[in-house]
Amino acid sequence: MIPLPLAAVAEAAGGTVHGDPATVVRGPVVIDSRAVEPGALFVALRGERVDGHDFAGAAFAAGAAAVLAERPVGDGPAVVVPDAQAALGLLARGVLARLPDARVVAITGSAGKTSTKDLIGQLLAQAGPTVWPPGSFNNEIGLPLTVLRADADTRHLVLEMGARGIGHIAYLTEIAPPDVGVVLNVGTAHLGEFGSPERIAEAKGELPAAVPAGGTAVLNADDPLVRAMAARTAAEVVLFGRGADAHVRAVDESLDDAGRPRFTLVTPEGEAPVELRLHGAHAVLNALAAAAAARACGLDVARVAAGLGEAVAASRWRMEVTERPDGVTVVNDAYNANPDSTRSAVDVVRHMARGRRAFAVLGEMAELGASSVAEHAKIGQHVARNGFDGLITVGEAAAAMAEGAGQVASWTGECVQVDDVGAAVTALGERLRPRDVVLVKGSRVAGLERVAAALLAAGPDGAGSGAGAPGGGHR
Repeated sequence: MIPLPLAAVAEAAGGTVHGDPATVVRGPVVIDSRAVEPGALFVALRGERVDGHDFAGAAFAAGAAAVLAERPVGDGPAVVVPDAQAALGLLARGVLARLPDARVVAITGSAGKTSTKDLIGQLLAQAGPTVWPPGSFNNEIGLPLTVLRADADTRHLVLEMGARGIGHIAYLTEIAPPDVGVVLNVGTAHLGEFGSPERIAEAKGELPAAVPAGGTAVLNADDPLVRAMAARTAAEVVLFGRGADAHVRAVDESLDDAGRPRFTLVTPEGEAPVELRLHGAHAVLNALAAAAAARACGLDVARVAAGLGEAVAASRWRMEVTERPDGVTVVNDAYNANPDSTRSAVDVVRHMARGRRAFAVLGEMAELGASSVAEHAKIGQHVARNGFDGLITVGEAAAAMAEGAGQVASWTGECVQVDDVGAAVTALGERLRPRDVVLVKGSRVAGLERVAAALLAAGPDGAGSGAGAPGGGHR
């Protein structure tokens, strides 16, 4: 964050100063008192289980310059506001307005946001100081915290924008008005919250609608609902995809034995070969979106292609491929799951496992609403039709996957339904042989990253610690 006197913080955040208005906040801006550094601004948010105001004393003790809070706290300087969360967004917008040289690139979509954000961040870092968030900081708290990491040297600010309803992305674009807006897809994720793909498209379309004339809207040419968003923006529209009419497209695609894509990147300015270090055919569309965004920021095709070939998976539990000493390959894609991303993961693991046995450990795909049972059953059918040797479903909500797999008469694999992570690890330990391939995937509520961790901690005989470790994920 750029250094600001407390008076300027109060002006941007819509609050009043308690203490010396000349006190300078140098950052970072944090919501966890354990992350405080000297000169930091601690934002006291009220949560369901804890109240940040109770930790103001700890923040001051750790060197915080001031606190942004809803009431005076402790003996240190503070900016008091009616709503700390709303004030955080206002502060981020005010700081960004002081950084005219920072170009904002925003990404949304039903699947692939975080992976694409990481690709764009790595590409643009070649061209100048670039800020992008770790993991999925894509809501009304995480996004402003990311914006507030920018400083006077920042040239690119790459932001992920999620939505739980209509108007959420529009709010995020008010905090960080985008110069480049990327929409990846409209899928079935969050179908239970929105009710229909059309409603999801309405929400995602708030991003290109916020890109002004002079900016660039990067849209998926292969997704009709995304392509139609061109009518909602005054910006230049750049299409990416596999179709011949896409401005940025891929031809001559193939996968190596590890499931890593190779293709030729084609742009209006020329073409170049790309060999990704990421896994899965679905990574090609993410790479095309990243290439189109980087192109909009001035990178040429050769630089983009080289950067894509060097880029790595920067956020955890997303197609992490690790091989144990006994040759068992664990594919940890447990950060989250929806029907589209789960089908993609199944496909790439089937490709990786040619000539080897393949197992899938799958948990609940959350937020599917009335379509949940049917969508889970379809995934079970997809696993069976891909010839997996075993399917282990974890938790009651995932049981329909087992039922779906059982409906594929030609499938000769084994299906096991278990209640929890510990039982899943035990079931795998009884079945795995050297050189098998295991996919682990589920929504955050399933906490299946613990299955992958236990598999990797285990020895070749399947013994190890952590199988029944407590805790779990969250959405």
